[in-house]
Amino acid sequence: MPDGPSIVIPAHNEERTLGRLLDGLLADLPDGPAEGEFDLVVVCNGCTDGTARVAASYGPRVRVVETPVPSKHEALRLGDAHAHGFPRIYVDADVELGAADARALTAALRGPGAVLAAAPDRELPMTGCSWPVRAYYRVWQRLPAVRDGLFGRGVIAVSGEGHARLAALPPLMADDLAASLAFAPAERTVVPSARVVVRPPRTWPDLIRRRVRAATSTAQLEAHQDRSAPAGTPAPPSARTGLGDLAALLRADPTLLPALVVFLTAALVARRGARRAVRSGDFATWLRDESSRRD
Repeated sequence: MPDGPSIVIPAHNEERTLGRLLDGLLADLPDGPAEGEFDLVVVCNGCTDGTARVAASYGPRVRVVETPVPSKHEALRLGDAHAHGFPRIYVDADVELGAADARALTAALRGPGAVLAAAPDRELPMTGCSWPVRAYYRVWQRLPAVRDGLFGRGVIAVSGEGHARLAALPPLMADDLAASLAFAPAERTVVPSARVVVRPPRTWPDLIRRRVRAATSTAQLEAHQDRSAPAGTPAPPSARTGLGDLAALLRADPTLLPALVVFLTAALVARRGARRAVRSGDFATWLRDESSRRD
């Protein structure tokens, strides 16, 4: 049984994408993980497609856990119950990560100067994306919180101590943002030698669906922070984008103005779209972008 790092992959109806991820993680391990290499656990949650069949097709190299509950939080909990080792790497099923990238993340959590949490650098392939989507991400990728935070990558790796920090978090839609904010800047790092491919939405409606989900989940996280913060304490950390951040980007690169207009439009539309869910307390409806899952 591997005693090295565990990789937990929650997967809900990811038949079309899971193979890309597993191929990358196992590409240089043709005979399966060597002893002490990786412990791979795929948690198929509430799947109505062939996700479990895809995962099982990799044989003993991948352990498959199934639950009828379509919940990422439940999938992560089950994955933890079945995982064996640390560091522990949580990977969304719709991204692409290689074995070398997983090793680089593991190295950042071990030895002198190790941090508690790490994530890879992100690559956003824009092929096939409409021009408003490309404009939006031209701004988004430059935001300081996006560059330095662990969220929006679909991958977070933690040490044993870092895992205890995550285990104390409540179930939230913005699980990756909450995980990132759970660590001070000195306790987390983005590892430049590790890279994850995150496929963005291709169309404006799909982008808005993602942004509505993000606005809704951020509101839930902030409400939780307000409830749990003792009276008189400083404001909790936030990854919200302020007008000052956008003004600084424009000063540094005036050619960003058209893209900034698109970015602000998307933010306003998404915030308006999130109001109904926030008012009703609906933090369970997951607005999914299907365009990024097409070949």
